[in-house]
Amino acid sequence: MTQPTAGGSGVGGSAGDGTGRGAGGAPRVGGLSRAEVEQRVGRGEVNDIPVRSSRSVGDIVRANVFTRFNAIIGVLFLIILVVGPIQDGLFGFVILANTGIGIVQELRAKKTLDSLAVIGEARPRVRRDGESAEIPTGEIVLDDLVELGPGDKCVVDGTVAEAESLEVDESLLTGEADPVVKRPGDQVMSGSFVVAGSGAFTATKVGREAYAARLAEEASRFTLVHSELRGGISQILKYITWMMIPAAIGLILSQLVVENHDVRAAVRRMIAGIVPMVPEGLVLLTSVAFAIGVIRLGRKQCLVQELPAIEGLARVDVVCLDKTGTLTEGGMDVRELRPLNGTDEAYAARVLGALGASEPHPNASLQAITEAYPAPGAEGTGEGGGGGESSAGGGRGGWRCTETLPFSSARKYSGAAFEESDGGASAWLMGAPDVLLAKGDPSLAEVDRLDREGLRVLLLARAPGGLESASGAGERVARQVEPAALVVLEQRLRPDASETLHYFAEQTVGTKVISGDNAVSVGAVAGKLGMPGAEAPVDARELPGEPDAMARTLEDHAVFGRVTPQQKREMVGALQSRGHTVAMTGDGVNDVLALKDADIGVSMGSGSEATKAVAQIVLLNNSFATLPSVVGEGRRVIGNIERVANLFLTKTVYSVLLAILVICWQIPYPFLPRHLTLLSSLTIGIPAFFLALAPNKERARPHFVRRVMRYAVPAGLIAGTATFCTYLLARHHYSGAGSLSAETSAATLTLFLTAMWVLAIVARPYTWWRIGLVLAMAAAFLAVLVTPALQHFFALRLVGAVLPWSAVAVAAVAGALLEVAWRWVAGRFPA
Repeated sequence: MTQPTAGGSGVGGSAGDGTGRGAGGAPRVGGLSRAEVEQRVGRGEVNDIPVRSSRSVGDIVRANVFTRFNAIIGVLFLIILVVGPIQDGLFGFVILANTGIGIVQELRAKKTLDSLAVIGEARPRVRRDGESAEIPTGEIVLDDLVELGPGDKCVVDGTVAEAESLEVDESLLTGEADPVVKRPGDQVMSGSFVVAGSGAFTATKVGREAYAARLAEEASRFTLVHSELRGGISQILKYITWMMIPAAIGLILSQLVVENHDVRAAVRRMIAGIVPMVPEGLVLLTSVAFAIGVIRLGRKQCLVQELPAIEGLARVDVVCLDKTGTLTEGGMDVRELRPLNGTDEAYAARVLGALGASEPHPNASLQAITEAYPAPGAEGTGEGGGGGESSAGGGRGGWRCTETLPFSSARKYSGAAFEESDGGASAWLMGAPDVLLAKGDPSLAEVDRLDREGLRVLLLARAPGGLESASGAGERVARQVEPAALVVLEQRLRPDASETLHYFAEQTVGTKVISGDNAVSVGAVAGKLGMPGAEAPVDARELPGEPDAMARTLEDHAVFGRVTPQQKREMVGALQSRGHTVAMTGDGVNDVLALKDADIGVSMGSGSEATKAVAQIVLLNNSFATLPSVVGEGRRVIGNIERVANLFLTKTVYSVLLAILVICWQIPYPFLPRHLTLLSSLTIGIPAFFLALAPNKERARPHFVRRVMRYAVPAGLIAGTATFCTYLLARHHYSGAGSLSAETSAATLTLFLTAMWVLAIVARPYTWWRIGLVLAMAAAFLAVLVTPALQHFFALRLVGAVLPWSAVAVAAVAGALLEVAWRWVAGRFPA
């Protein structure tokens, strides 16, 4: 059961050979010396893998510059520089500005991510010169002696040197959920983590040779693993590319035939028809919105390890919470000790002190007990080297620990065996009363009463048959223990938990408390925080094993206790099978499997290294209250990008339609590039930038592409048809030489007013600044129409009174049709 560790004083070992090992080949329990570390650093035997929390500067620049549409726009810009005035090349400068904005914002996000990643970086404990100290992962060298405790992650490959009931979970590497018992000489792989016990291993592979490092080089943490938003936009861009190709070819041929007397004019109007088909700003604004989201959350000490987590949490409709560290703070206080079966209270207190001293990595419960009951003879200084045989307190009157059984979330108890100060021997267990006691035991009635008050109760029990007989579970253990005392602990509620639960209730996001503690106690804690459904807690041992039946129970109840780590994972899967998007929060090693399988894993910054490794979001300030900010940021990104996508895609649709109509009618294209640059800037580019970064609390919904196209397609068809009708009216009205500029001006007015109506619809619901934004864009266009210099620059001049007012009338009819289409879409496909 217990694997004894290497003994000695902690600094022993014979003269080494420069490898950190003694003459006999056994690992030095004191670790490497300073000189040996320096030798390895000089040879480059260092774990020098950079922690990549974000893309490199080069990756960011390439992603923003070398895009499909930047290439198209760039070629068209170069052509305009050859054939036309600079006014018609304004779209090129807009692209340059947009690309620059995207790069700057992503670099700011990278800086935020990198600084937060340093805060949340794993700092393993390494033993050197007989002393243990935390160091950055990148400073581990070959043959370093790395210490392990519950929840610690193995950051390099190695060979186990010390093992005290050491159990390691390798599921992140192998997919096997069951923990593996490790003994001295066994191999450990980087990426695995400790679920029980403690020990140390000698680093045998560091840097890029380590197993996890080889996996990590295949993908960056920043990589967008799955994003419906990004995927949907990519799908839209693919469709647009295929629409653009035939329209552009037809437009080129048409304009060369129609404008055969002026090749330069034909090229300029051809480019004017192609450029607005490209929704270049949509990709930019998506990147900027994500980047600014990272920066905003970074200011709240929230590390987003994968960008889709911002989007994913906005889509979540069920949040599974672990009680400890989420609803309650990590620390606890001992409220009282209640002896059972005539046990002397002072003796029980000595046992508790000895149990606390026997565990080198106490959890929150044991830490509270250790503080309340110091080890027997704590005034001494023991010389047990932290091995299997250590002194619980040492000195005169101390108890010597001869064997340990570390706490396991699956067992729900821990234990230790001692040689007492009077020469006697005893073995003790401490853990969940309803697990260690047989059903019907009279002590359980008092335990239930305390649980209903929200208190945590542990049972101290003697194991007459020793720890070997108590290493199982269930009734077999319960029949073999002798209850000695109840330890009553008071949990500290998080002051911000109630407000956060209320936020999720308001947002119709279901909350489920999934805890390993007693169900009644968990329900009482949740009830104190005002959580709906807390009055009917469920004991997970009574949950049906069939996923469908389990899912129904999970949907009907909110609080679950006595949940094993494997059950947490099954519960997440059951909810997902019913179509739920599930987020899981946790900080302990028992939460890792569920965090890994949930759609979004959220870890506390003070949590184990294993939980932080698998979570997409790490709350470095350990505040559950930060979670609504993440949800809100995700909703802002998704809702606003969907909002502005309607603007960009409406432009693409009416541009393609105008190109087709011009080709069919064999007439000059009505616009020059400068006209559409002006319209795009005032009705799409500038407003979209503000709308994309505005607050938005709308619930995220699936099927992004389908919803955007439902309105963008009819809106684009209406805008394109109205514009072409005005153009035909103008051609008839201004028939004669040199009338093209007047025809273009009338068509531009109709298109501007129609596009402004689309903007007014997309900007709803109105606020003062949104109304101001729409009016400011209208005022800017009016300024162009009435300022002679701007009229000349943009080649816009309204001639007469009949056609301009006819253009306004056509736009009014188009606006009415846009309203009908909007209401039809909203009614036919409600949110």
